Amino acid sequence: MRVVWAQRQAELLHDCVVSPDVFDHMVDRLHDFAQPYQQCLATEAGQRNVDLYLEGLLSHLDRKNAEKIAALVDVERLVMHEFIGTAPWDHRPLVTVLVGQVVDRLGEPDGVIAFDPSSFPKRGTHSVGVKRQWCSHRGKVDTCQVGVYMGYVSRREHAVLDFRLSLPEDWARDPQRRQECHVPQAVQYQTRHDQCLEMLDLWGEQVPHGWVTGDDELGHHTRFRRQLRERGERYMLGVPCTTTIRDLEAPLPAYQGRGRRPKGPWQSVSAWRRSLDPEVWTRLTVRDGEKGPVPLKKSRDRVELSETLVILSLAVPRKACTSSAATGLARERARPWDTSGRKWRCERQYRAE
Repeated sequence: MRVVWAQRQAELLHDCVVSPDVFDHMVDRLHDFAQPYQQCLATEAGQRNVDLYLEGLLSHLDRKNAEKIAALVDVERLVMHEFIGTAPWDHRPLVTVLVGQVVDRLGEPDGVIAFDPSSFPKRGTHSVGVKRQWCSHRGKVDTCQVGVYMGYVSRREHAVLDFRLSLPEDWARDPQRRQECHVPQAVQYQTRHDQCLEMLDLWGEQVPHGWVTGDDELGHHTRFRRQLRERGERYMLGVPCTTTIRDLEAPLPAYQGRGRRPKGPWQSVSAWRRSLDPEVWTRLTVRDGEKGPVPLKKSRDRVELSETLVILSLAVPRKACTSSAATGLARERARPWDTSGRKWRCERQYRAE
């Protein structure tokens, strides 16, 4: 059996061999795609190094660090090291180009702006913003960094538009740690909700959208929901199951003839969910997860929060009820600071202006 499998494995590996020529046209397309971003870089050397760096990333190198990429593209190691790690350059013009491209190619009037604070584990204490805090990646309090991301979703596709590193308050108020990590003076402590609103104010008018969405970390804050309504935004935000609501569809208690007419009782979302008839739930699959399809149960009902009238669309995971979604309808309508890299990996020096 092992011999048969070894032969079959060899055949499969042989079929997987792809000629490098297949990717030639892709490299040309990548060059055209990168050109607007190159033009945003301040120095001519930086613009030239973009092509060299991309060439190294797409190469056959087993480890794509500055030294090996420099040897491959025949430049001095320090040239590539400076471009990747130490050269000062502002990422914000690149984000402006990105937003423009997303709007041109994916923009729709009923598109969705999605905010998502996302954490990722990080060992040690010197990476900027790292501390013991809630780590959604592991589902517990752990040492991690947190980024706040602004995405865009339409019928065509989805893309990330902008991002912020969540700098904890104790980090923001520690001059020594700020100096060691070269955190710019302009960067001060902000809550993640304020960071979301900052990005919304920056790009909201330029990006066509009909809804703003976020998870229960954003939705359970009354002030955040109120500020979205003040901006005329329609939103779909998760709220914790402990949120107190009043069911506007439930029968009212009998009126005794004196005083104000009674209203429905206040109750938690969990209690309200258990009181609903099983027949009102609609089952659907929202996406494919790491462990298979993610099924939800959905019910639509009118409920009241303490500060506004909303439509509640409760999405319940298969295993347990962890959060609900509140839809608000607006009444009138030593490792340095960095904002680049996958999952906010802080890789380069930041030179304060």
